[in-house]
Amino acid sequence: MPIVNVPTEAVVRLRFQVGTDGQGNPEFSNKNLHNIKPAALDADLHEVAQALAGLVQDPLDSVTRIDTAELINQL
Repeated sequence: MPIVNVPTEAVVRLRFQVGTDGQGNPEFSNKNLHNIKPAALDADLHEVAQALAGLVQDPLDSVTRIDTAELINQL
């Protein structure tokens, strides 16, 4: 029984450093962008994330792509 991976959604997570705690460790805040087409290219998503980060006061720490897929049993 072959299983088929069908992409359903992608999420882009922007992680910003929003400050430091009392011991000097960085504190972070995440902003998630939902309903991204699974076929979107990584380079395009990164470019958009960089542009959006330019509108925010806090420095961008990282950009993460999270893909979701449905596993379908092909009978």
